[in-house]
Amino acid sequence: MTYLAPRQGLFAIILLVSFCLQTLLLVISTDQQLSKSRALKGEQMVAQLIDESRLSLENKDRVSLSVIANRYTSEQDVTRILIKDNTDEILVPVGNAPMQQGDTIRQIATNGDAVIGSVALTLKDVSKGEIITMQWPFVIGTMLLHLLLWLIYGYLARPTKEQISALSRSIQELYREQYNQVDQRGYNRDLERRTDTNSKASSAAPEQALTEDTTNTRTFNVHNEVNEYLRTQQNQGVNDEASSLTTTTEDSVVDTAAISDAQPSSHAAKLSATRNVDSVRVQIVFHDEFNMLERLAPAQRLPYLALCTQLLNQAVTELLKQPLLLGVSATNEARFEDDGASVILKADNSHAKVALAGVMLAKLYLMLNKIIHDKHIELSRFALPAKAGVSDEAQAEAMTHLLQSIGKKEQLLILLPNAGLKQISNHVQVHSIMRPTTVYERECAIFDGGNDSLIQRLADVRNAVLMIEDDDESSM
Repeated sequence: MTYLAPRQGLFAIILLVSFCLQTLLLVISTDQQLSKSRALKGEQMVAQLIDESRLSLENKDRVSLSVIANRYTSEQDVTRILIKDNTDEILVPVGNAPMQQGDTIRQIATNGDAVIGSVALTLKDVSKGEIITMQWPFVIGTMLLHLLLWLIYGYLARPTKEQISALSRSIQELYREQYNQVDQRGYNRDLERRTDTNSKASSAAPEQALTEDTTNTRTFNVHNEVNEYLRTQQNQGVNDEASSLTTTTEDSVVDTAAISDAQPSSHAAKLSATRNVDSVRVQIVFHDEFNMLERLAPAQRLPYLALCTQLLNQAVTELLKQPLLLGVSATNEARFEDDGASVILKADNSHAKVALAGVMLAKLYLMLNKIIHDKHIELSRFALPAKAGVSDEAQAEAMTHLLQSIGKKEQLLILLPNAGLKQISNHVQVHSIMRPTTVYERECAIFDGGNDSLIQRLADVRNAVLMIEDDDESSM
C-alpha cells in the first residue's frame, strides 16, 4: 500500500503562498522600473516639445501647436498633452486623458526671461494585468516550478516500509507498556488484600497454622480468581449473544415494518396509477411572496380579482371551442379569491381529452396573466404573477399543498394518473422534480413545453381572449 507524504496539503498551501508572493514582488518591481523610465522619457519629451513649439507658442498659433502635439500623442505611453499660454489659457488640448489615469509632467516654457506658456504631458499608467502579460514566461515558469516541487515532495517524503514498521513497533510497545502498568496495579491490589488477610490470620493462630492457612488462603484465592474469570467470560458471551439477538430482532422488526409500510404505499400507488380520469381540477394561485394582496385596499383588490375572474372565464370559453377538446365541459364558473381560483373540467364521453384540456387551460391562463402582469407593471399598477396546477379530484388537496410548498412563479405542476399522462404525452413535454421529499413530489411533473401545434393553438386562443378584453375596455 502506498502512503501519501505527511502534511502534503499544508505543503501545497505554502507553495501557493510562495507563488503569489513572488508574482506580487515581480509586479511591484516591474512597476517601479517602468515608472522611472517613463518619468525620464516624459521629461525629455516635454523639453523637446517646448523647443519645437516656442515660436508657435509666442504667436499663439493653435494650428501649429496642434500639429506638433499630435506627433507626440502618437506615442503609446502619452495619453494627453495640454498647452497653455502665459495667461494660463488653454491653447491646445490633445488626447483622451480624462478617460485614463496617469502621471502628469508640467513644465513652464520661457523665451529668455519671459514666460510664454506651459506644457503638461500625461503618461499612461501601466496596469498590473499588462505587467503580468509582459512577464508571462516568468509567471508560468514559476508556477510550473512550484508544481514540480510539490510533486517531488510528495514522492520523496512518503514513508518507507522500514519507517512504517518502526512506527507500528513503537505503537505496539506503547500499548504493551500501558497494559503492563494496568496489570501491575491490579497485582499490587491483590497483594495488599492477601497481606491483610495473612496478618489477620497470624494474629489468631500459631505459626504452623498460619503457614497452612496462608497456603489454603492463596489456593482458595487462586481458585476464586479462576472461577471469577470463567464466570466473567461466560457472562460476557451471554451478553454478546443477547445483544446480537436483540439487534437481529430489532432489525427484523424494522424490516417487517418497512415491508408492511411499503406494501400499502405501493398498493396505493398502483391504485393511483390505474385510476380513470373523468374530470380534472385546474388550480390557479397568485405567487404572492410578501402577502401584498392582503395589504391591498379593497377598492383596488376587488377590481383586480374581478379582472382575473373575467380573464379566466373567457379563457375557458374560448379554449373549449377547440375541436381538439370536443366533449370537455366546465362544471363550475371560476371566481378568484385571495387564495386563487379553480376550474373543474369533466369529460362528457370516453374520447374526450379532459387531462389535455386542463393542462392547456392552465398554460393559457399563465400566458394571459403574464401579459396582463407586464402591462400593469408598465403602467405602475398592482399585479401579481401566477402559478397553476392540474390534477384529478382525488389529488386536488395534494396539488394545493404542492403549489404552496414547491410551486414557483409562472410554473405549471401536473399530478395525474397514467391515463391522464397518456392523454398529454403526445402534446406536452414534462420533467420530474429534482430531489423529491414526499410521494406526491415524486409523482408530480412540471410542464416543460409543448409541440408546435399545441403552442400555436394556445397563441390563437390567447389572442382571441385579448381581443375580447380590448373590445370590452373600449366599449366601457
